[in-house]
Parts: sequence; structure tokens; C-alpha cells
Amino acid sequence: DRVLVRIKDLTVEKADEEVWVRGRIHTSRAKGKQCFLVLRQQQFNIQALVAVGQHASKQMVKFAANITKESIVDIEGIVRKAHQKIGGCTQQDVELHVQRIYVISSAEPRLPLQLDDAVRPEVEGEEDGRATVNQDTRLDNRIIDLRTSTSQAIFCLQSGICQLFRETLIRKGFVEIQTPKIISAASEGGANVFTVSYFKTSAYLAQSPQLYKQMCICADFEKVFCVGPVFRAEDSNTHRHLTEFVGLDIEMAFNYHYHEVVDEIADTLVQIFKGLQERFQTEIQTVSKQFPCEPFKFLEPTLRLEYREGVAMLREAGVEMGDEEDLSTPNEKLLGRLVKEKYDTDFYILDKYPLAVRPFYTMPDPTNPKTSNSYDMFMRGEEILSGAQRIHDPQLLTERAKHHGIDLEKIKAYIDSFRFGAPPHAGGGIGLERVTMLYLGLHNVRQTSMFPRDPKRLTP
Repeated sequence: DRVLVRIKDLTVEKADEEVWVRGRIHTSRAKGKQCFLVLRQQQFNIQALVAVGQHASKQMVKFAANITKESIVDIEGIVRKAHQKIGGCTQQDVELHVQRIYVISSAEPRLPLQLDDAVRPEVEGEEDGRATVNQDTRLDNRIIDLRTSTSQAIFCLQSGICQLFRETLIRKGFVEIQTPKIISAASEGGANVFTVSYFKTSAYLAQSPQLYKQMCICADFEKVFCVGPVFRAEDSNTHRHLTEFVGLDIEMAFNYHYHEVVDEIADTLVQIFKGLQERFQTEIQTVSKQFPCEPFKFLEPTLRLEYREGVAMLREAGVEMGDEEDLSTPNEKLLGRLVKEKYDTDFYILDKYPLAVRPFYTMPDPTNPKTSNSYDMFMRGEEILSGAQRIHDPQLLTERAKHHGIDLEKIKAYIDSFRFGAPPHAGGGIGLERVTMLYLGLHNVRQTSMFPRDPKRLTP
């Protein structure tokens, strides 16, 4: 009949209460007639004391000391106020005096990695010669790695991003949709798609839900969003690319100007950033202990620069590039640093990209044939969203596809979807893992993908 209590709720207010707690044995240390255990739940832990006395025999102390690390146990005990702060535990003001202990699931004695090593900052490990865990070892043993306080915090915060994304857009009148991931033609007319066997023919894994988002706009849904997997068959072995990631996608009809959509997307991201600051400070601080980083800064309303202004800033910094040249990754990062120095923000929009560097479906700027109604959004100098006003006129769309040398037969269904009346609309796609990585200032997107897929990894 007892109710299990969460470790994070064991505070001085519960002093002298008898409680039941379930957790994992993080460490154990026997000392004479006592055994000190650290009991862990997710990113919270507490010291538990088994001592010979009225409720514990010598055999019980010995039994507790021999429980293997990572075993799951139930403990009945009394919450006691600690005489001094308990270092190394999140619950520093109280400890648990054990009366009974039950092993629910025993772990094997040999672990593929030690959790203390896995949460140690790399700089600390280098300084004092203690072990740290490399990325491949973490990913090969992902279940153990996901138990660390850092990983727990990362994925709790990532869940919060999805929750805030949905909350904000539903409040703005958007409808959530679900789109097919098995499709008959490449989503964006490109070659970087995964081909799958589909009965007696071939199909593809969707690079983007874009066609279906736009079809919903044509079907008068006006504002839609979706959260789901996106597949890219690109042999990109970088710190920020995955072959499968979670896309947070938005599409919206507008009345007068595509900046209505740009402002709506930017405000959605700002509401996410504000929500993370308000609701996830514990998680942010947990991650920063292992991966120190400056707090994420943003402006309200969001800074919006035109592409030509960004190019001018880069040229002032000594970069040589043409007016219609796309940003390279180093230039993207440099521009991010320049923007931070000048405007004190980690989040900004770059608008009016050259038409030559954008996909065929991007609406040209009606006042300048060399630019387009397209935009990217950046966090800490890295792109997290690419978007544009879409061409909704089938004749212009056909012309632009021909200009790009795209086989019209392969995108016939896409062009046909605009033949029965389509409102002006725009949208974009956000990478969930990349947003999480950059908000927390982490150095690799694999840290924010629970089970990452890249050109070299298909397991676990």
C-alpha cells in the first residue's frame, strides 16, 4: 500500500518521514558497520545510509555493499536532515536512513562504461588524468549513456521544445497534421533520397513534409504544422548532419506579405526560448556542469538582416565573396560571431537570399530578379531553419523547374497541386536535434539525437 516517492521530492520538508523510494545504485561504499549508497533517479540522487542497529544487521550491511552498480532497488527508510552538505548529490540537505532494501533487478557486475566518467567534463579529465568516455563508446552503449544526468537533462529539455512548439502554434490557431514518410517521388526534386522496395516498384523516404504541408494550405487549412522524422541520404559526416532527424515543420497562408509568416515563425521560436528559460533551468544547469556555455541570448522582436547586409559585414571582416554566393559553414559561423558582437543576440534571421542559391520552388523577389523571398534562421551562428515563400502559380513553378533542369514528370504531382487555386503561402522546417544542440551550446548533434543515424551508424 506504500506510495513510492521521487528523489527530487526528498527535501528538508520531509525530514523524519518514513518513505519508499525506487532507484538505481549509483555507487556503494562500505565503511566498518556502515554502507553508504548513492541512489539515483534520472538526474537526481540522494545518499542512503545502511548502518548496523535496530533495523539493520551486519549481514544486511554486507548485502547492501555487494549490490552491483546500476541495479534497481526499492528502499524503505527515514528521511534525515544532513549534519553538513552532501557533496556529489543533488539532494544535499537530506539523506535516507535505510530500514529495508529490496533488489528489484540486478545489473551485471561489469559495465561497458562508468557513469561518473561519462559526466566528467573533458577538460577536467585531461587535467587530472581521469577517464572520460568518447562518443563512439557512448553511442555503442547508448542505454547506459542515456542514464547519465547530462543525457537525462538534454532529452527532458528536448521534450520541452516539442511541447512548447505545439503549445505555441496551437495557441496561434495552427492545426497539427501527419504526413506520409513513404512517397512516390523525391520531395524536393533532388537526388539525395533513400530508395526503398515497395511491392513491385520503388518508393522513397520523405526528405521533407513540404508537398503535403502545401497541399493542406491549398485545401484551406491556412496554418499547419507537423512533428515527425525526416530522411536525408547525404554522405555528410559533420557535427550537425544526420541521415534521420526530427523535423518541426510549419506552413502558413498569408494575406499581404511573406514577412507575416517570417514573424510568426520567429515569434514561435522566441516563445520556445522563453519557455525553456522558465521551465527547464535545472536541466540547463545540469548540462552546463559538463559542457559549460554562455546562456542563450535572443531579442524580442527578432533581429532580421537582409542577405546583402550579412555579406557586407563579412566583407568588412576580410571575407571575399560574391553577391550571389551562398554562405559556407565557416562564413556562417563568422557572421554569427559578428552579429553577436554588434547586436548581442544568438538568434537572428537572414532574409532575401540570392535566387540562384535557393530551390526551384522559391518565389523570386518581384522587385529584384536576383533575390528571392526566402530566409534562414540562425542560432549561435548555425542555420536551424531554411524557409521561403513558395511559388503558388503552376506556370511560374514549371518555368523555374525547367530553369533548374528538373524532370517535370518527377514533380508532376507537386505542380498539379496548385492548379485548382492556391493562396500565397510560406513556411520552413526546423531540425529539433540541431535546436537542442545549439540552445545548450553542445558540440555535436549526436548528443541530442537519442539513437542517431548517420552515414556510419545504423545501430543501436
